[in-house]
Amino acid sequence: MNDVDLSAWLGRSEVAEDVLSLNLVQRIAATFSHNCPALGEPLPPLWHWAFFQSPLPEAQLGEDGHPVRGSFLPHANNRNRMWAGGRLEFHQLLEIGQPARRESTILHVEEKTGRSGALLFVTVQHRYFQNDVLALSEEQDIVYREPSPPKAGSGDSLPAGTWSETIVPSSTLLFRYSAVTFNGHRIHYDWPYVTENEGYSGLVVHGPLIATLSLVAFQRANPEARLRRFAYRGVRPLIAPHPFTVGGCIKAPGHADVWAGTADGPAQCGEVEFE
Repeated sequence: MNDVDLSAWLGRSEVAEDVLSLNLVQRIAATFSHNCPALGEPLPPLWHWAFFQSPLPEAQLGEDGHPVRGSFLPHANNRNRMWAGGRLEFHQLLEIGQPARRESTILHVEEKTGRSGALLFVTVQHRYFQNDVLALSEEQDIVYREPSPPKAGSGDSLPAGTWSETIVPSSTLLFRYSAVTFNGHRIHYDWPYVTENEGYSGLVVHGPLIATLSLVAFQRANPEARLRRFAYRGVRPLIAPHPFTVGGCIKAPGHADVWAGTADGPAQCGEVEFE
């Protein structure tokens, strides 16, 4: 990508509008085996990822199932895409049944070289409005990497948490989460593709799904907490249907560490700020 002017993508923006429909909320709730909130109630944290998706026809998708790059997101020479992490700030709750708007801007694009080869880092800012009031600010970190063996576990033990839950990521859970988020990335549901083309040992658990389950576990353990900020970072992939643990602990008043992983070590780490 040395001949591509990456700076041309900086500042690119797009706007997506959607209605936070109860029909889709019911499907998300079923996916998580969660009680469904009612019309007019707050949208649970991170469920917004199921909305504002562009319904592109298959002809506009790449081999991996993602939209073809080069319009909003930069070209990546057919490298594998990973949702590496992100940061969110909760200003006010989104309301189910009402229209909302997402304004997206590319904040950072950088080419680097790592152990696995050339890497392209892209940071996208999303700002979500309802009734023209900012409800949620978010930055997503996306990494495009050359095909290489997935990172193995570190062998480190998971921290001893105050709370923990065991998750069994069935192929049905992965398929339904892909469906409600309109995510065509084939590593989550196409076993021949993910094992033969991208070198994983099985279906890959979505990074946003792991983050959502980690935050749900935090809220179950701390039901009175009011979320202010949440940051998370992927360390390595989790493979279905192998069970994994989500857990965490309060490290200081208003601050908690959360994590997800297995006996092979952490797979995702995060921090929660709350009141």
